[in-house]
Amino acid sequence: MGNTNSKDSSEDGSPNDHPIATYKNYITPDGHARLTDEFLWLMNKERPEVTAIVSWAAGNGDRSENGDYIYGKKRLREIDRRIHYLTKRLDIAEIVDPSIPREDEAQIFFGATVTFSDSNGQTETVSIVGVDEINTTKGSISWISPMAKALIKSRQGDVVSLLTPAGVKEIEILTVKYRKISAELFEPPIKR
Repeated sequence: MGNTNSKDSSEDGSPNDHPIATYKNYITPDGHARLTDEFLWLMNKERPEVTAIVSWAAGNGDRSENGDYIYGKKRLREIDRRIHYLTKRLDIAEIVDPSIPREDEAQIFFGATVTFSDSNGQTETVSIVGVDEINTTKGSISWISPMAKALIKSRQGDVVSLLTPAGVKEIEILTVKYRKISAELFEPPIKR
């Protein structure tokens, strides 16, 4: 029997309370381009190739013991799931270009690149980006992350409190810059 409670799940079966679904999809132009490139690759290259393999494998007879058919169908489900996700994310995307001049460039909002120091004098620089663009090794944090939430609406020179697992940490905002934030280009996975 199917789930009839529409408050618990959406049409595609994903939970409505998924954190990504409850926020606007702010994204930088490079982040949007990366998602679009992945979507187009899946639609125009990967899915047609896998579909051809599944079609060929289906013509080989018994499907229950046909590895190409079984793996191909599984891979098609994965591709379709990712296409569905990307379609939803791109449909609701609100592109925000951080390089466009702002009225107040000292206040932190989406797209800001912020340098701050902690009480030990350690400095760190982070760029506030969309949830689909996170790359902590390059200092790109989601605008809904605890650190970004602590920084947003603050200004250069402010001291803000950041709740960490080790307790409350005071950080001083040293610089706020708005500039182009580069996202890694989409690269199709290498087939083995």
